Amino acid sequence: MPDMSASASLAMTHLVPLAKEVDENKVTPGVLGFIVFAAMALAVWALMKSMNRHMGKVDFKEAPDPEADGSASEDTPAEPNSKRG
Repeated sequence: MPDMSASASLAMTHLVPLAKEVDENKVTPGVLGFIVFAAMALAVWALMKSMNRHMGKVDFKEAPDPEADGSASEDTPAEPNSKRG
C-alpha cells in the first residue's frame, strides 16, 4: 500500500502555487454569502416558530386506562404481555 503522507505532500506542492495567486485582501463571502446565510437564518427561525406552534397543540394528558381501575392485583405482573412461568 503506498504511503499516503507522500501523496498528500505531493498534492500540496501542486496546490501551493495556486494558493499564492489568490489575493487575501479580496477574498470575502460577498453578497451571495450574506444572502445564503440570511436565508438559512430565516428558514431556521420559521421552523422554530412552526415547531413551537405545533408543540402548543399537543395534549400531554393521558386518558385513564379503563382496565387499570382495580382488575390488577398485587401478584399480577406489571407487563400485560409477560408470561408467568
